[in-house]
Amino acid sequence: MKRFLVAVDLQNDFIDGALGTKEAEAIVPAAAEKIRGFDGEIFVTLDTHLDNYMETAEGRMLPVPHCIKGTDGWRLSGEIEKALAGKKYTAVEKLTFGSVELPEKIRKAAGGEDFTIEIIGLCTDICVVSNALILKANFPEAPISADARCCAGVTPEKHEAALETMRSCQITVA
Repeated sequence: MKRFLVAVDLQNDFIDGALGTKEAEAIVPAAAEKIRGFDGEIFVTLDTHLDNYMETAEGRMLPVPHCIKGTDGWRLSGEIEKALAGKKYTAVEKLTFGSVELPEKIRKAAGGEDFTIEIIGLCTDICVVSNALILKANFPEAPISADARCCAGVTPEKHEAALETMRSCQITVA
């Protein structure tokens, strides 16, 4: 059985940049350790916005420019980059909360074999839960899990609410 790890948006702007939090900073070592110890294929999503971010629907609802492609805030955390060194991984840029491309990339990587998916990253209540639900909708029979200690939400309360939403949708939360 193949194993896939989806590392969602472990980018500087979500850790200690424009939208960073102390909770996000706190999960980076655990996320890096998870990546280093993972035996399988890794998919890394990158929240990706362009210079016109403030003119987009998201920019009007969240008027904080972040993850502008090519900026330091868009880049992965240095600790996460080090953990990925020497690992086989696929970067997936996404223009919104959930990636519609990710399921097809996983389907192709699975090559018809059974697989499991584990999800980690930021922010639990926005991009992590969005991607988890997209993956569950595409792969209803695949075991999908989220490692809560490798995720952080916008607030601790929203983190817990998102974990509960995932549990309700039959995603295992460890």
